[in-house]
Amino acid sequence: MSFSIEPFIQIMLILFLLLLASPTCQLPLDALTPNQPVRDGDVLVSSRKIFALGFFSPGNSQHRYVGVWYNNVPNQTVVWVANRDNPVNDSSAVLSINGDGGLVIHGNDSSNPLWSANVTLSSPNNSTAKLLDTGNLVLLENESQRLIWQGFDYPSNILLPYMKLGYNRRSRMNWLLTTWKSQDDPGTGNCSYGISPTGLPQLVLHQGGAPRYRTLIGFYTGKLWRGSVSYINNEDEVSVMYVPDNESTLTARTTLDESGILERSAWNDRVHEWNMYWSAPVERCDMYGQCGPNGNCNPYDVDAIHCTCLPGYEPKSLDGWYDWYWKGASGGCLRRNGGVSMCGNGEGFVKVERVKIPDLSKASFDMNLNLKECEQVCLKNCSCMAYSSSDEGSGCVTWPGDLMDIRTLADAGQVLYVRVDAIVLAQYAKKSNDLSTKGKVTVSLASVLVLFLVFSLVVWLVRRKRNGTRRQNEFIFGHSIGSYQGQSSGRTNVDDTRPDLPFFDLTIVAAATNNFSIENKLGTGGFGSVYKGVLSNGKEIAVKRLSQNSCQGTEEFKNEVLLISKLQHRNLVRILGCCVQDEEKMIIYEYLPNKSLDFFIFNESNKADLDWTRRFEIICGIVRGILYLHQDSRLRIIHRDLKASNILLDASMNPKIADFGMARIFRGDQNEANTNRVVGTYGYMSPEYALRGRFSVKSDVYSFGVLLLEIITGRKNRVYYQEESPDSNLVEHVWNLWLESNALEVVDPSLGESYPRNEVLRCIHIALLCVQEYAIDRPTMSAVLNMLGNDAALPSPRQSAFLLQRNATSGDSSTKDGADSVNDVTCTMVEAR
Repeated sequence: MSFSIEPFIQIMLILFLLLLASPTCQLPLDALTPNQPVRDGDVLVSSRKIFALGFFSPGNSQHRYVGVWYNNVPNQTVVWVANRDNPVNDSSAVLSINGDGGLVIHGNDSSNPLWSANVTLSSPNNSTAKLLDTGNLVLLENESQRLIWQGFDYPSNILLPYMKLGYNRRSRMNWLLTTWKSQDDPGTGNCSYGISPTGLPQLVLHQGGAPRYRTLIGFYTGKLWRGSVSYINNEDEVSVMYVPDNESTLTARTTLDESGILERSAWNDRVHEWNMYWSAPVERCDMYGQCGPNGNCNPYDVDAIHCTCLPGYEPKSLDGWYDWYWKGASGGCLRRNGGVSMCGNGEGFVKVERVKIPDLSKASFDMNLNLKECEQVCLKNCSCMAYSSSDEGSGCVTWPGDLMDIRTLADAGQVLYVRVDAIVLAQYAKKSNDLSTKGKVTVSLASVLVLFLVFSLVVWLVRRKRNGTRRQNEFIFGHSIGSYQGQSSGRTNVDDTRPDLPFFDLTIVAAATNNFSIENKLGTGGFGSVYKGVLSNGKEIAVKRLSQNSCQGTEEFKNEVLLISKLQHRNLVRILGCCVQDEEKMIIYEYLPNKSLDFFIFNESNKADLDWTRRFEIICGIVRGILYLHQDSRLRIIHRDLKASNILLDASMNPKIADFGMARIFRGDQNEANTNRVVGTYGYMSPEYALRGRFSVKSDVYSFGVLLLEIITGRKNRVYYQEESPDSNLVEHVWNLWLESNALEVVDPSLGESYPRNEVLRCIHIALLCVQEYAIDRPTMSAVLNMLGNDAALPSPRQSAFLLQRNATSGDSSTKDGADSVNDVTCTMVEAR
């Protein structure tokens, strides 16, 4: 039997050629040796295939870099870059171990490395580089396996588990996160984040060398990381490091993006998305020194962010007091009665509660002192202006001079004791005595009040029985509510299933609305109709009357009543009560005289009332309202039906988000959910929601992006643009103009030429970031607020998603007198998962 070797050689030659043609050659090992370098096209993979290392080109760049990325996460997410400031210009480079045992990257000119790990060993060819399952590239001595060098000592813009933030007191090595210059350039940017090397340890985000955001390590670790945190503070180093509870959290990360926003996210392998659950800075009070020296920024007790002076201080400039109070000018506060000495003249301390304690860069700390001893130490030191315990509740921290970067916290914070002179101390003591006296009077009145409430309750129960409102009680407090709790559709139990709302009798609502007359009708939507009403005391109300034929049924009604009663924000519509009687289901809201946003931006005669300044204020208000829903409220809420007709305007044209019938509540650790019943409005729906029933905070971000374009252009997304681009909607139309650098062509002509072109163009840019096709690419609302508030460079938007409304027409029908547009709610069933 003869055997021909020629076909065998041909087969082997074909296989060899195919191997050469492959753009990426995955090395079989997780290590490189002096004899096995990594060439451009090779990929080194960690032992459990969690991370990969190789050459890559970020974004639209043509340069090549050596980086580490998640091996099984799509849309290559790079977590570490070696030669971030020394790019390779072509694909000829090699990562190798040189004769001295160190890591180097060589280009065409092999004599001069483009990048080096700066390691020299006494014995040549005695080291191995290995990619660990933590994403750390380490250089080890062969015999002893001693660590010579590691990539985690040189972080890029992402903090991974087991990666340190801090500094080494002996070697002066500083472990910092630093931003990329842009999505196309991983070079070192102008923002950094780490432990401040001066004063007591604290985490500080710097931008251009100036502090931008600061947080205490104890508070930081509780908010940012879920798991164990290693904090070291000894003679060798100060550092903080996240140690995950289990291996599944190895794909958790903290990112410092190009705009200076920190975001903590985790990879959800089930839906193949990054879920963000923490970010900072979010609001104005998060910004470093917002109210200047000796000022306190408090966003909680009034409608707007405002500044107050610490006890014993007053605004530096009374001429600019108004701007400082509301906006936070840089002047800050100075001591009252500046000529009065506070050294041995009867001075003392006033307590300021629930605050982030001041900047620790000049503070002193003694762990061995209790709080009483701390007071005496500060009192004896004439330069000591305040004291407090550490964030652990023990020890003594004292501050000399001005107190910087203080803000009030809602449900956290510490007590700060501020030094005041004898006069101010006496004033606060008198206030305290007055409050004590009032407390005694309150106790005396309490018993009378209890008797009155018991009597009122009895009267109310009798009247309710007589009026036949048993079904109302059954609906709100009975089996109907209980059955909706804990469903798997993305909702979770509300803390209290009984809304703290008054119940309106049907006869009262009917009388207020003139028996729901057509003259009182404000608008019609997919849920039914809205009527204006006037109560007997003269208070104006808006009544949302649920239609029996609405696809927004009883579930949506209950959802809205329970949900919105728990929310308090100046940019959310306020609910006053509800009415459930006979076949009627109604919600009573505050009346907003300026109707809804679409009444202005889509009406040729009304849109002229909105100049660019007013539109920008409305945009920022909407962002703050959505951010509250997504992050700042005690419930995480996805609205799912954001659009112009659901943005109401009060008498001052402040926006208020309305209609929470479609909203879903998420648990604190939940970021997305699926549904097989898609409800909302075509044209505003994100593609992953409209097509697959998947919704998250990024679904609302997409809707906001569409709404932002409508505010800028005065045109509806759901309208075909036959004359400019057949079969395109507004999003696609703007995207095409953006690619042609002609985006300003879409600006509403009613604005004339008076608008600030750069600011409007930036808003268009932000809108296109929000309507990107993939949810992972869209920014969070905290990032959007930050983008609107500064001039930092923005990333380039990726492909937008173009979803046209079914049976789109050239306009929406509306009620008479320019009332709200028809609320085009669509109910769609998608295949269950």
